[in-house]
Amino acid sequence: MKLKQGSFLWYLYLDKIYCLLSVRNVRALMEYFHLLDVHHKNTLNDVVFFHFLNHVTNLTRPQIMMIFDMLDWNAMGEIGFDQFYMLVCILLSHQNHLEQQFIYRHSRPVFELLDLDGDLRIDLENFQLYSFLFNIKKQELNEIYQNFDFTGDHRLNYKEFKLFTIFNVDKYQKRQKAEKEKEEKFLLKSKVSQQSDVFTKKEHCLEKKI
Repeated sequence: MKLKQGSFLWYLYLDKIYCLLSVRNVRALMEYFHLLDVHHKNTLNDVVFFHFLNHVTNLTRPQIMMIFDMLDWNAMGEIGFDQFYMLVCILLSHQNHLEQQFIYRHSRPVFELLDLDGDLRIDLENFQLYSFLFNIKKQELNEIYQNFDFTGDHRLNYKEFKLFTIFNVDKYQKRQKAEKEKEEKFLLKSKVSQQSDVFTKKEHCLEKKI
């Protein structure tokens, strides 16, 4: 899943710590939502929703309609700004590779979105259907249920889901730290190499003068 370059969402900034939009960005998004709300009902129906996501992402029609059904938890055939805002934050977290951070920071709303049956459990099948939103591969998903499904019923309750998000973000932060250290070592090595080259050139110049 990718945002199309040049689309409105491309220019919004998602905070990397809390995975939320700034007040200014929220206001801009609200104005955009009102422009999409052609029926002036403070909601978007499935047709408008499809054309919006089709315009700003590369999602397929079945994926878009699946997302609409997930957000339309009241089965009213429409979604409001709160659901729209949540979706935009998910899209931006995916675009900025902050999926793990987003799930951790917003574990309760994400859990409620994935709890399609409303029984306070997320079964493997439902999680798998929407895993593309959070960039979770099939193998990773199976490992989640193996490691955190303590009841063994192939469903996660909120406590199990929360533990997964904590573990996931911890792994993400360790990976980020390792990548940063690797980059710092590379920069240090490059700097030492450059200084060595300069020193060598100076030596050659002195030798020529002698």
